[in-house]
Amino acid sequence: MATPTGNLTERRPTRQIHVGDVAVGGGAPVTVQSMTTTKTADVDGTLAQIYALAAAGADIVRCTCNEEAAAEGLARIVPRSPVPIIADIHFHVEMALAALEAGVQGLRLNPGNLRKPEEIKLVAAEAKDRGVPIRIGVNAGSLHPDLYKKYGGATPEALVESARMELAYFAEVGFDDVKISVKASSVPLMIDAYRLASETFDYPLHLGVTEAGPPPGGLLKGTAGIATLLAEGIGDTIRYSLTADPVEEARAGRQLLEALGLRERKGLDLIACPSCGRSEIDVIAVAQAAQAALENRNLPIQVAVMGCVVNGPGEAREADLGIAAGRKRGHLFIKGKIVRVVPEDQMVEALVAEAERLVAEGVEARLAAADAGAEAEAEADRRELLDAKGDDANASETRVDLIRKRFGDEAAPIT
Repeated sequence: MATPTGNLTERRPTRQIHVGDVAVGGGAPVTVQSMTTTKTADVDGTLAQIYALAAAGADIVRCTCNEEAAAEGLARIVPRSPVPIIADIHFHVEMALAALEAGVQGLRLNPGNLRKPEEIKLVAAEAKDRGVPIRIGVNAGSLHPDLYKKYGGATPEALVESARMELAYFAEVGFDDVKISVKASSVPLMIDAYRLASETFDYPLHLGVTEAGPPPGGLLKGTAGIATLLAEGIGDTIRYSLTADPVEEARAGRQLLEALGLRERKGLDLIACPSCGRSEIDVIAVAQAAQAALENRNLPIQVAVMGCVVNGPGEAREADLGIAAGRKRGHLFIKGKIVRVVPEDQMVEALVAEAERLVAEGVEARLAAADAGAEAEAEADRRELLDAKGDDANASETRVDLIRKRFGDEAAPIT
């Protein structure tokens, strides 16, 4: 087993391929993929969605190629796309060949649907001549009937065997510019299939839970499968398969990689306390307002919204920026240090303004620009709330006395 790096297992070594100018595998950053839901023949509509996906974090986008009009659309889309385009092919070899003529940077073939060996080898040979990689996209819901019969259903072994059979056809024409997926809608099956694939192949793996459904359930299933494998060092590119606007897929993929430390932060990470009886504000409402105000500004920082000033700044001291409520006021803090106290109704406005300055000027400059007396003013608010509402901290010395009495050591110093 690979040695752990931080809290994640070291990534499994794989070959590297290139989808256009995007590297996949071989130590390259894990990439995010999504798929358009427009008709590919609608060039302008599809391009608009591709640009939205790229803005949300997609590194690669897949488009269906199921008819001649779609192939013609791809010929017009590819040169104008901000990211590499993969053509999704299911049943017709003609569509794969037409997509290659259209200039796509990758193909996805479903070996359960495109089954004739000579057609598979023809596509691989054409892709080889053009330097275009192919994803072998195995799906538990569309396995070859012979594999269902041999393995008694869609098992991890059946999914991996499907990929192995496709690779054998590719090998006959000397093609190995490949990545592999072994997707299933069952999270446990998907995890086991990818674990087996990672032991069997050294090709890069494309992770996903297929047909995961709408959010929030689809997000939970996708995260359960993808994050589990990434934490084990398995996976080189990912896609959430949601019954939703595909922009949600791209955003979720990017956020997951950032949360795991596998990609540098590109956008907002907003954290907030779950709220409790000590909260001085409606934490949910303020957090939602802050999210709405900040998320489209592309500020690569972590922002905290905390419900009270008693523990908020301390608990969120690792956040780049945060605000905590108390006595109808908001305590604005940077890396746990109070820099400003603002009226409660200006909390979100102050948070947004400081976030923009923080990104533009840096932490040290903004700490140096802190309001004089802000920390003392905030501490006075905090002490007043502690006195008024009480806190476990108030009872700590009493508890220490009780412990000392239990051990008959009332005079023992605290060390």
